[in-house]
Parts: sequence; C-alpha cells; structure tokens
Amino acid sequence: MTASSGVIAAAEVFAYADERIKQAAAELWPGHSVRFGQHMPSVTAYVRRLTVDGRPLYAKLSLLGLSLVSVLRGTAGDWAQVRAAQAAYQGSPGALLEREARGLAILKEAGARACPVAGLQGGVLFTEPVVGPTLADLLAKDPQQAGELMTRAVVELTGLQQPFVARAVDGAAITERGIGSTFDRKFNGISGPTYLRKTGQAGEVLGTVVLRLRRVRPAPAAGYRPVVYGDLKPDHVVFPDGADGRPVFLDPGLGRGRPQTDAAKLISRTVLGLIASSPDLVSADTMATGIEEFADALTADLGPDERAEWLRHLVALWLMDTTNIFSTYLTCPPDLPLPEHAGKLSARAEAVCGLLENTTAGLVAGTDPRAVWRLALADVVKTANR
Repeated sequence: MTASSGVIAAAEVFAYADERIKQAAAELWPGHSVRFGQHMPSVTAYVRRLTVDGRPLYAKLSLLGLSLVSVLRGTAGDWAQVRAAQAAYQGSPGALLEREARGLAILKEAGARACPVAGLQGGVLFTEPVVGPTLADLLAKDPQQAGELMTRAVVELTGLQQPFVARAVDGAAITERGIGSTFDRKFNGISGPTYLRKTGQAGEVLGTVVLRLRRVRPAPAAGYRPVVYGDLKPDHVVFPDGADGRPVFLDPGLGRGRPQTDAAKLISRTVLGLIASSPDLVSADTMATGIEEFADALTADLGPDERAEWLRHLVALWLMDTTNIFSTYLTCPPDLPLPEHAGKLSARAEAVCGLLENTTAGLVAGTDPRAVWRLALADVVKTANR
C-alpha cells in the first residue's frame, strides 16, 4: 500500500527488504541460524546487521540502484511498480551491488585493504564488519590529525591507477555515485525546480546555488581521466589498527573522474560532519587548517597557475556534493530514519545554505580560486561554530 500522496511507506519497503535478506541468507547458508540485528539508518540503501550461526555480518539491499529517499518519494513509481522492476533488476547483470562487490575485490587487487565480502545473492550483498574507529571518529577525537589522515586515505588508493586495475574498473564502474551525474540527475531542467521546492524554506537559496554551480562546474575532462574511489567519505575509511595503522575501505563507488573527485567528496562530508557536531572555535579552526594541509599535500607538485585551477575544480565539486546530499536530507520522507548527523544538519539548514551561497558567489564572481578556497575554509569555521 502507498500513502495517498503517492509516497511509498518506509515500513513496507523495510519489510520487503528484510524478506529478501532472509531469503538470500537461506540460499547462501542453508540450514544455518539467521538472526536479524539493528537496522542501520541510511538515505541510500537498506542496511541491516545480522548474524549467521553467530557470525556477524552486514546485509545491504539496493532498490533499482536508486537512493531510498528517491524510491520512497515515488520517483520510480508506486510500490507495485518498484517491486516488479526490482525483481528484474536484481537478477540483471551489472546491478549496483554486483559492481560494488567487484569494486571491493578490485581494491584488494590494487593493493588497498577492503571490507571482506561474505556473499552476494538475490540482489543482497553480505559483508563482514570492520571493527575499529572510522576516519570520522578519529577526526572528531583529534582534529589535529586531519591533514595527515585525510592525505593517507587518498595515498592508500594510488594503486587504483595501475593499468590492469583501471581496465577492471571500466568494466564495473559505479556511475550512479558520481558527483556530477548525481547533480545532473537531481537538478535537471525538467524536474529540478519541483525537487527543490520539496526542500522547504531552503529551496530558494539552493535554487540560486544550483544555478551558480551549473555555471562554474568543470567541463567534462578531455583525454585521460584517473580512476577515482567515487564515494570517499570519512565513514567509509576504517582504521582497525588505530590511527597509525593502514585503513580499510568500505562501500566503494569506483569509476573515472576528475583528479579532485575523491578529495572533494572527503572534504564535503568532513565539513558537514564538523557542522553537525557544533564544535568549539579552536576545534573548528584546527579542522579547517587540516583540510588546507590536505589540499596542499595533493597539490605540492603543481605550479601556481595549475594549483589555482585545481582548487577551482575542487571547490566546485565540493559544493556540488554538499548540495547533492544536503538536498537529499531535506527531502527525506518523515518515516525514513536519518543518520544522526543528517538530522542535525537539517536542523541547521540556514547555516549550511549560507556556506553554499557565500562560496558559490565567490566562484561565479571570478575571484582568484586560491582566495575563494581560503575564504571558504574561514566560512566553514564560522558556520560550524555558529
């Protein structure tokens, strides 16, 4: 059943997802005891903890490769239409979670540490938990480590540029999670204005931000494009051996993109996490300094003009990603549980919108990208401490 407004009820989707997970687990481990644990709030996929004969696992189900928010808003039709389409989608070659499982294998082939896959069945991906603090945890505990840890996370992925790895990525690319492709999908000329109206009072500012970002977004890169992790968030980098050990990566979105892509998403989500935590001024300033050190490390070999251009693309992609995920939070149906930080950001919508508006204004004005970058970081500190 769907709500009268045409929005699909989250409880109905969750019940369906649990049934799919139960069936997939029974097919992978027949006769074994399966016990469900906690549902993990997410706006993208349905994720649930479970144990199989006491072995802890995570189960993930993606509906049509779309975000849960999009599905619940009725983007793919009513619930009967979604179920029918999902039955075909989950058995089709190249479904999203099949590519994600392949991406985890590719990471290992590239020399990085990746979350172990326990099984893939019936459109459900089972992975083993990685125990330890995430990059987000470590940054919150000690922001003085920000520059070093963020840089190490990116450096750990340099093996993705090996030719044999790049060829494998091209056969399993997750274009759905790209910053640019997500931005285009959300804010296209037909449904974009309707979507923005659903963000409530923030819609007017976000509409201006979107128009500016369309003007300044990097043109499609000509020639060689490096392999990018694609979904490099602080929560997707785990340090099981502590801050001095090598990280383990979760939830890859491997594909091709601009060199700034992974840094932009990592900065975007780190900044949003900082704003959600409402830190003291010293902590906010320390984090901003670490982010600046991170960008300095990635541009150390560039000349002044190249660095300015690199930063211009970095800031544009950062703000595009923030606009993407922030609008998702603001349009989330009330019956879909949000991650804790997402709820806090929704409550601070005016502050986030102010950061987006101020920085995009600098970009469209043609201000020196190095000045835009420094002003943006200063504004991050003010916004987080507001």
